[in-house]
Amino acid sequence: MQTLNTEYFIAKRISVKAERTFSKLIVRIAISGVMLSLAVMMLSVAIIKGFKTEIQDKVRGFVGDIRIFKLDLNNSFELSPFKAGPETIRALKNNRDIAYFQPYSTKPAIISANDEVEGINFKGIDQSYNWDYIKKHLQSGRVINFSDSAKANQQILISSFTAQRLKLKTGDDFIMTFVQDHPRKRKFKIVGIYDIGVEEIDKSFVIGNINIIRRLNNWGPDDIGGIEIGIKKFSSLPKVAEDVYENLGANLKSESVRDYFPNIFSWLSLLDVNTRVLLVLMMIVGVINMITALLIIILERTNMIGMLKAFGMTDLSIIKIFLYNAAYLVGIGLLLGNLLGLGLGFLQKYTQVFKLTQSSYYLKYVPIELHFIDVLVLNVATMLICVAVLILPSLLISRISPLKAIKFK
Repeated sequence: MQTLNTEYFIAKRISVKAERTFSKLIVRIAISGVMLSLAVMMLSVAIIKGFKTEIQDKVRGFVGDIRIFKLDLNNSFELSPFKAGPETIRALKNNRDIAYFQPYSTKPAIISANDEVEGINFKGIDQSYNWDYIKKHLQSGRVINFSDSAKANQQILISSFTAQRLKLKTGDDFIMTFVQDHPRKRKFKIVGIYDIGVEEIDKSFVIGNINIIRRLNNWGPDDIGGIEIGIKKFSSLPKVAEDVYENLGANLKSESVRDYFPNIFSWLSLLDVNTRVLLVLMMIVGVINMITALLIIILERTNMIGMLKAFGMTDLSIIKIFLYNAAYLVGIGLLLGNLLGLGLGFLQKYTQVFKLTQSSYYLKYVPIELHFIDVLVLNVATMLICVAVLILPSLLISRISPLKAIKFK
């Protein structure tokens, strides 16, 4: 035979079947407060995580996660040449955390087209280059075709930012002057236009054949300016960066993408602080609404509290009744908050209805990254914090006199 949970039974009666009067509006406001608080917290976490992931992927996709280059005092845009030794290549191939690695070099240049001049950084790559990321962001055209070495030397990719500044389009030709002791000019044909969306990248780089740099600098056929490394999981960047550094030769050094773009990653770190502040504020809003609602409910049920005390029910049992009631209201708020938050989240994820200005935010739309664990933690934390805080106003019950409460109208 099951034992009747008296407190839960009474709480259920006054929560579900009782006709509320004065407290009806207050309770609805409290539920709405919890609903909106949870939805805002859920969307805030999803947007910040999505935003960080998108920006990280943009930067990583173009420059890699780790760069290797020659150890010297050269601080210019033009990297010093070196040959990747067999030990370095073997160490990179044997590292299971590395997805790919590819040689590259850079050289400053000036583009002249349509009576416009633009300073640029020529990034030279070879046939081993991983085009997956660039292909996703191609606005027009194609990538460089290395099957014909002569034609590959004339092909180039530029950003949409540079194309708009110089009034160029796919298929156009232009003259590029490479900056060196004796400036050298080369004619290139645009085979593709990409749009990364990060101004520091779009306005600074074009992509061409590394053999151009080798010839201009009188390098050997195996000389390179650096090696870009892409890793499988960005969260393992510190560990992989340390492993790569430990296996480098004495004439080489490395740096991670965080060191290469410190301003961007410092800015992304600040977003975590903003998220924590917003979570605290939203939690406070939900808690205050629930405290207000519980106080109103207790005051409205003063007569019932007096009768229960007169029948011998303890203060603790009566407190449990109202905590059960509060937990029920918080549960409704959480249910509605999940429907609202997840609904808006999935709507944005699959339709991208809410847009952004890419020049200001690096993205064309509000990114969403929903994780089950985040939703679960927010729901559990909201429920526990609300119920725990509501213990304080429920202690008011112990100060209610049965005789006065029965007379209370």
